[in-house]
Amino acid sequence: MGSLRIFRTTALAAALVLSAAACSGGGSSDNSSDSGKPYEITNLTPPGKGPVDQVKWSLYAEPQTLDYAYAFDYPINAVLANVCESLLRVTPEFKLTPGLAASFANPDPLTWTYKLRSDVKFHDGTAMTSKDVVASLERQMDPEVGSVYATVFKDVESIKATGPLDVTIKLKRPNVLLNEQLGASAGTIESADFLAKAGKDYGNPQGGVNCTGPYSLKEWKPGTAITIKKNDAYWDKSLTPQVGELEFVFIQDPAARANALITGEVDGGYLLPTDAYQKLQAGDGKLYFGDITGNYSAAVTNLKGALGDQKVRQALSLAIDREGIIKAGLNGYGVLAKAPIPASGWGTIPAVQAAQQYTDLPEPKQDLEAAKKLVAEAGATGKKIVVATSPLATEITVSTNEIQRAGQAIGLEVELKTISPDAYTALFTDPSARDGIDMLVTSGYDVTPDPLEFYQTLQTGEFANYGSWSNPEYDAIIQEALGTADPAARAALTAKAQAIALRELPGIPLWESPLSLYMSKRITGATSNISHLSFPWAATLGAAG
Repeated sequence: MGSLRIFRTTALAAALVLSAAACSGGGSSDNSSDSGKPYEITNLTPPGKGPVDQVKWSLYAEPQTLDYAYAFDYPINAVLANVCESLLRVTPEFKLTPGLAASFANPDPLTWTYKLRSDVKFHDGTAMTSKDVVASLERQMDPEVGSVYATVFKDVESIKATGPLDVTIKLKRPNVLLNEQLGASAGTIESADFLAKAGKDYGNPQGGVNCTGPYSLKEWKPGTAITIKKNDAYWDKSLTPQVGELEFVFIQDPAARANALITGEVDGGYLLPTDAYQKLQAGDGKLYFGDITGNYSAAVTNLKGALGDQKVRQALSLAIDREGIIKAGLNGYGVLAKAPIPASGWGTIPAVQAAQQYTDLPEPKQDLEAAKKLVAEAGATGKKIVVATSPLATEITVSTNEIQRAGQAIGLEVELKTISPDAYTALFTDPSARDGIDMLVTSGYDVTPDPLEFYQTLQTGEFANYGSWSNPEYDAIIQEALGTADPAARAALTAKAQAIALRELPGIPLWESPLSLYMSKRITGATSNISHLSFPWAATLGAAG
């Protein structure tokens, strides 16, 4: 996925963090002693111990659609992860395993083959075949659809059914990420007949979806809630749901969402208001912090204005008080971000090397005088930039206010444009929604263990390259990396690309913070890290005792 959607806030998503805890199969790891992080990472919560008739789950915004081709943000992915499945699967331990495909092979650099399971049925009872896989994946490549995952398939020559349960993908050139990304939203499989029947209503409240997951879509009440129900015919018996129905309620106001959790009105939720952590920790439920594979950045969305000058972007980076954002916006639950992808996102190489790719980078420094000088050199004094903000989270409000303060302190005119939580998602999926906006706060994360997934989205012309930044040297390095099978050599190339991105700043790294999860005292088992955006996290949910 390779960028925030809110928060990647993209725009959304999963390189999956391979911390020591994740590599050992989950559990907790105390990050406070070495890194200054005031929280403990827990990637696996205690499993559910029994059935629960109904669970209410909070979402900070209503999904704009349930169409997998646009599943590029937290709300939609949190729902679809339990309803629609992919060809492969990324587990909470950040490992790529078979999914709807029982096995896969790479007989040569330009060929991937997939053998489908024979016991999978869609929610309407029809059997899944290679016809459905071809239709679902080819739809991601259709310009008329405009999928946010078109980048994943850019090197695909053809996708063909080579048997009732066999699919072969041919490439125009080697692309090491294609197979891994079929473990998340890009690899979602839907009924070919249902797609044809639903047409333009596919994924909306009227058309719905018809997938293969442990839950099926029961009802969507626009503006209120989405309810999914247990799929009694689910093929994977190791993930038989214990919760009968899961109702996702939309609560945009952060204070109201926190209060609903504290009072027990809802049973759980992800991405909680940071200013409510203390109250949640004091409540009857349990607050968890899990690994996330992306940092928060201020993404440049317009390079035709003042931010088109690299010196202005560098100046703004020097002027921002990141420590202040972490203190006021995150209550200290974060650390300075040195790059868009943290050490935890470099999971394709050994932990020591992964740490070197990130921890050896210099920390961003605040220097107002140097920043003012750069703005003056660029002739940008008095020029205006528009920054999108939203009340969906305290850290968004605080960080955008700080960007405004920092910009004005160095001679820029900074206007904040308030976007509602529901509309904020559109900034990452609809280019027209970014018209008139120069910058927005986002979190670029990956759904594979490879940081190249994120960095490839900054190539010229890529969908998630919001500001249309372009650097020929960068493009060439990324393309070479995509064709490099050796993980260490690929990581070295990715690091070169990262250096260019940090120099030219198509996005300004701000902070690193964990994924938050809260569950009431009556339930347990939800996945507590970023893999919940593709793994069916509700299938492991159940009674706490």
